[in-house]
Order: sequence, then structure tokens, then C-alpha cells
Amino acid sequence: MARAESNEFKNGTKAPDFTLLNTVDDKNYSLHQLKGEKGTVIMFICNHCPFVIHVNAELVKMANEYQQKGINFIAISANDVENYPQDAPQFMKQLAKDEKYPFPYLYDETQEVAKSYDAACTPDFYAFDENLKAIYHGQLDDSRPGNGKPVTGIDFRNALENLLENKPFLENQKPSVGCGIKWK
Repeated sequence: MARAESNEFKNGTKAPDFTLLNTVDDKNYSLHQLKGEKGTVIMFICNHCPFVIHVNAELVKMANEYQQKGINFIAISANDVENYPQDAPQFMKQLAKDEKYPFPYLYDETQEVAKSYDAACTPDFYAFDENLKAIYHGQLDDSRPGNGKPVTGIDFRNALENLLENKPFLENQKPSVGCGIKWK
């Protein structure tokens, strides 16, 4: 598994708009339909990446917790399904069901949305305020497959707590690390 780090995405940057297919219910949704009242999390993930598999349970836990506080979660997969068929929409739908994703799992077939966010890896995490201005782009926490550190989501949780408490951006935002997005 080739490791990649997330690219820079400056705080204050407006979230690029999109409309994508939600593989869970086979309907198209725009960012504005899915955004949260107090904030929005956008995660670029995929089915087969060991880094995503490592954090899936924490993503579900965090989404269940923070969606009750007005921060909606959105997952997007942009991987090339011709060369990585396990990331195809029908398997995304099954994974969302198996993992009990409490958020939409959108398919970025053209990869244009991933490019507009300058997404680089899976997982790649972004948090936006109520006006869809970026407040965080970085890692979930220091845990990685095989490093023995527990998955806590502490870095991302701190960013979301600062958002809810109207505190400034986190100064130290470490890049997310994962598998590179599988570009066409």
C-alpha cells in the first residue's frame, strides 16, 4: 500500500459545490442539500483502503455523535472503478450497509469533485463551518494500521469542538495519511 499525504487546503476556503449520486439510496444530492446547520464534514474514502478500514468504526461513532449537534458528515469515493472494481457503487452501497454508515456515501465517477478539493488520499478529511468555509483539513488522529496507537479521532474531534464552541482554527493541522486516490 503506497502512502500518500493530504494536500494543503487553506482555512477559509469555500467548499466547492457538487451534485453526486448517493450509492445508499441511488439519488443525487448537492452539497447544499447535505450540509449541516452548524458545520459539514467531507471525507474522501473508499472501500478497500486499509487506512479507511482502520478508522471506519470511529467515523461511524463520530458521525452519530456530531450529526446530533448540527454537523453533517458526507463520504465520497472517487477511485477509478475500472482498475479497482471493489470500489464500484454497488459495493459502496453494501459497505455503507455493513458498516451502518449514518451518512451518505457518494460516488464521484468523473473525479472532478475530488480534483476540486485537491483530495490526495483515502481517508482525506475536511471540516467546514455553517457557511461552508474550511476550518480543518487534516488527520483523524495519529493512529495508522499496525502502529499500535488507538483510533480516537482526537485531532478531528478537537477541530469540530472548536467549531461548535466558536473557537479559532486549530493551529497544528497534521496532514491525513492514507492510500493515494486511484486516478483514471
